[in-house]
Amino acid sequence: MSFGHRELMMPPHSEGVLSDPSGIVVIKPCKEAEIDFYQSTSSHPHFAIYIPTFMGTLSLSTNADSTSAADADPSKLTHAATMIPTAAGSAIPLESPHTIAQAPVVESAWAPSNGAKITTDRAIVLENVAAGFKKPNILDVKLGKRLWDDKAPPAKRARLEQASEETTCGLLGLRIEGMRIWQNGDEVDGDGDGFTSKDGYKVYGKPYGRSLSVETIRQGFEEFFLLERGAPAKGLARKVINRFLEDLDGLLYVLEREESRIYSASLLFVYEGDKETLKSTLAAEPEEDALKRADNNETHEETHEGDDDDEGGPPAVQALKLIDFAHAEWTPGQGPDENLLHGLKSTIKLFEGLLKSS
Repeated sequence: MSFGHRELMMPPHSEGVLSDPSGIVVIKPCKEAEIDFYQSTSSHPHFAIYIPTFMGTLSLSTNADSTSAADADPSKLTHAATMIPTAAGSAIPLESPHTIAQAPVVESAWAPSNGAKITTDRAIVLENVAAGFKKPNILDVKLGKRLWDDKAPPAKRARLEQASEETTCGLLGLRIEGMRIWQNGDEVDGDGDGFTSKDGYKVYGKPYGRSLSVETIRQGFEEFFLLERGAPAKGLARKVINRFLEDLDGLLYVLEREESRIYSASLLFVYEGDKETLKSTLAAEPEEDALKRADNNETHEETHEGDDDDEGGPPAVQALKLIDFAHAEWTPGQGPDENLLHGLKSTIKLFEGLLKSS
């Protein structure tokens, strides 16, 4: 099955994730633990800024008692209510009062629970982070050296420990899970080194990220930003990377002040892949905002206090969200999640390195 536009906006690893016909929201079948965590984020407003907007839940009821996330027939899924309540108290209507029609199941090499099907009759409804981008470039970076939670059975724990040690998770606490990169009309002749070609995008799956080492991980990020190998980022790419560094710093500031344990979550990076759209959007940025984002090459200052998002600004250039909370909980009294922070700090160092020669 070829990837349609709506499917290209999904995280690269998200098998079983659905979209409404508008593409504004994504519908992710999940278990009760992830629903509970998303619902609990209303009590953690600073954290909630850095995750996809949680809009509510749906019932994935069919003729059977439960629905497999991988096998669900989107045309037969019913939802509990036509209007999905949002955190702000407003509501988003789904287009059909009875079914989520035409919602494609996202095809991917990744399967939930390491290949096991998730049997569930519940789903969460989230903002589609990549909606609104003309040609979204998407990167999924899994965080943490430890990828299993305390409830994992011994066999699963051993499997995930091995996967961590054999990849960049073991030393850096991060691994590229997948990415899609718009080629701006450049011809891509079939499949290449670690990627497949789909509708003008280069698509990299899990095997590519697992093939990278500590010494070569920079190459994966250079590929995502279309950088010359080993050279410092410049031009539009440099501006986008600096914006992501601001976002990463903000997320770091928040996570250092939360007490949680979040295993096998990912950072979802999205930026505008269409060069002309990106150029015009940056050119339209108010001068005072551009000055605040001035490139300082060697360091980037923390600007966490009073960092409320401006409303009514220009179209988004980039977006960063923390995603995937199947194994997440708040842990009062236990301090910050050093496992998650290790991966986040490594990501920041890698992005900083992209501004310099290797």
